[in-house]
Amino acid sequence: MANEKLRGAIIKSGMTLDQVAANLGVSAKTVERWINDPDRKPYRRFQYATASLLQCEVSYLWQEERTSAEVTETGNAELIRLYPHRSVVPNRLWPQLYAQATRHFDVLVYSGFWLTEDAAFQRVVKEKAAAGVPVRFMLGEPNCPAVAARGADEGIGSAMASKIRNALVNYGSLFGLPGVEFRLHSTTLYNSIYRADDEMLANGHLYGVGAYMAPVLHIQRVPGGELFDAYAESVERVWDSARPISTPDDIGDQHT
Repeated sequence: MANEKLRGAIIKSGMTLDQVAANLGVSAKTVERWINDPDRKPYRRFQYATASLLQCEVSYLWQEERTSAEVTETGNAELIRLYPHRSVVPNRLWPQLYAQATRHFDVLVYSGFWLTEDAAFQRVVKEKAAAGVPVRFMLGEPNCPAVAARGADEGIGSAMASKIRNALVNYGSLFGLPGVEFRLHSTTLYNSIYRADDEMLANGHLYGVGAYMAPVLHIQRVPGGELFDAYAESVERVWDSARPISTPDDIGDQHT
């Protein structure tokens, strides 16, 4: 059942979804999900901010929050497995993860170059595109400050931007496939995120080492959980702010 109290409060305020979202610092799609999906209750800070904006009590818009123990228990249920390094994640897991996708197929990285050389993964992309699954790739804008900073953090300097360009070349055969979209982002990433429907692999970024040496969380969405949705909403924010490209060469002189 939709949150009609929230919908009604927004209508009464005279604001549009876009205006509410702008005031809260989220996307309009996120606010829409809060209304239409009862399992997508916003984080506590957004509940207070929304209630203040709409001049309502939090308890009117949403039922009282669960106890911290309940939140922790649900979070533990979301964790399928923790890998200490990406390098120890079985190679077969990535194409297997995406092979189950029917609604969401997202790749959020700076370069993710290693994945571009996985023939099984590229085959899954083509199969899913043919089946009508929306496939979204988000890579770093090669010339942006965030990419330069990440290259310096990993100790590889400008090679990070080169890896992105090479990754786009390796993905060349995927451009133009129905439902496959590529965008370049300029955000600071704290994780590379690989999502397939209600499962994802979140590869943390650590200062001074490459992502292949950082931990990976294999998590799943469970009713009432907050961990999966926190990462998923991060993906949406990056997607909304990223720049679409139509060919591997469509980099231009952004941020130079």
